[in-house]
Amino acid sequence: MKILVAMSGGVDSSVAAGLLRDVGHDVVGATLKLWGGASDSGCCSVADVDDARRVAQVLGIDHHVFNYTEEFERHVVAPFVAGHAAGLTPNPCIECNRHIKFDLLIDRAERLGFDAVATGHHARVVERAGRPALARGADPSKDQSYVLGYLTAELLARLALPIGAMTKEAVRREAERLGLRTWNKPDSQDVCFIEASRGREVFLRSRIPVTPASVVDRATGDVLGQVEVAELVTVGQRRGVAPGRDGERRYVTNVDLASGRVDVGRLEEILVSSVPLDEASFTVSGAPLAHGDGVWVQTSAHGVPRRAVLARSSRWSVEFAEPIRPIAPGQSVVFYFEDQPAVVAGAAIVARP
Repeated sequence: MKILVAMSGGVDSSVAAGLLRDVGHDVVGATLKLWGGASDSGCCSVADVDDARRVAQVLGIDHHVFNYTEEFERHVVAPFVAGHAAGLTPNPCIECNRHIKFDLLIDRAERLGFDAVATGHHARVVERAGRPALARGADPSKDQSYVLGYLTAELLARLALPIGAMTKEAVRREAERLGLRTWNKPDSQDVCFIEASRGREVFLRSRIPVTPASVVDRATGDVLGQVEVAELVTVGQRRGVAPGRDGERRYVTNVDLASGRVDVGRLEEILVSSVPLDEASFTVSGAPLAHGDGVWVQTSAHGVPRRAVLARSSRWSVEFAEPIRPIAPGQSVVFYFEDQPAVVAGAAIVARP
């Protein structure tokens, strides 16, 4: 097969390309230029492009750079900024996977005559009900099925995930065996278009006016402090929140930009049993989920899956078996089948109550 490998400059995609080459596929590497601004972290820096190019040289494969800066600004950066300006907590990595790394890249690969696209994500493509489905990677600590939860069966049919059955340790050993410079390169942890040395606050201030706000104990009305940028405060957040007058921890329950107010409360006061959803998408159309179906729900990239039931009236919601801390509107939740907890059933965006 002729396979286009998305090479970010990291160890995972480097090994993915090497494995496919070694089993006889016609492999070509492609690095996506996504961000046109300053970058010192993530997968958009000049150093990462250079690492990908050098890995391709060692593997003896062609390497190209595809420019998607306009599409990245439109589909990822602008919605990220607009979401924060509206008091939401968007997830740019999921939107990048959803709109750029798979949708646009797979379409381009097909037009160029490739049979499939491959990436270095820690996830697997399996079969359910006769259709491709996404499953968790073999390494629980590195599983990336959460950030790929919106991939449809149609996209999965054209996708290869060569390292999904490997642990991270095994990936690094393979990279070292292949003589790849990325074998001990640290994993990327940050949003690629935000400089780690400056942070999200500096980035947002360069794009939108920000809102100072009072932090108010919703039970007593006490003002516990101030925040300089309410757009960066997240529902459910504990870090950076002052304790109440009683000395107990407080958690963010609501962010109201219009009034410049952040409400906080004790943990037992803020727990929720259900969460409203927007943009629900169920990837395995051969066996769609319905009202009343049991699922496992993951609410963050490395969160603990929780038992829940899907409900639908005027819109979808998810009802948890046990109360949880609130999930910030704008964040994603990913569903896994009740009878196959490793297989993704779909994804949704958390809506405002």
